[in-house]
Amino acid sequence: QVQLVESGGGLVQAGGSLRLSCAASGRTFSSLHMGWFRQTPGKEREFVAAITWNGVLTSYADSLKGRFTISRDNVKNTVYLQMNSLKPEDTALYYCAAKYVYTGYKDYDQTRTYGYWGQGTQVTVSS
Repeated sequence: QVQLVESGGGLVQAGGSLRLSCAASGRTFSSLHMGWFRQTPGKEREFVAAITWNGVLTSYADSLKGRFTISRDNVKNTVYLQMNSLKPEDTALYYCAAKYVYTGYKDYDQTRTYGYWGQGTQVTVSS
């Protein structure tokens, strides 16, 4: 069983930065591909970024490339999302997600491929 706990959300002005963290329980973190998604009321959860178990490969939503950076620390069992130059449209509930390596990295941008989710952390960007 994998438990994920996000933190680091909050209120920030447009142009500012935030770093989200997602701490994973258990001893299997290095066996997990990780992803970040976000959701606003009335909309489907959308892909933000993903990273392979060893951090070698990262993937981003096209609209977020250059502003967001995903990284991980397999010693601390934590994945991060650095968000820079934030815009009001980045306001959302941000979720951390995990899937085991044996399921493959393919379809990293699809919510259906992730078996574990955190509760989310709210990010609000004011104009």
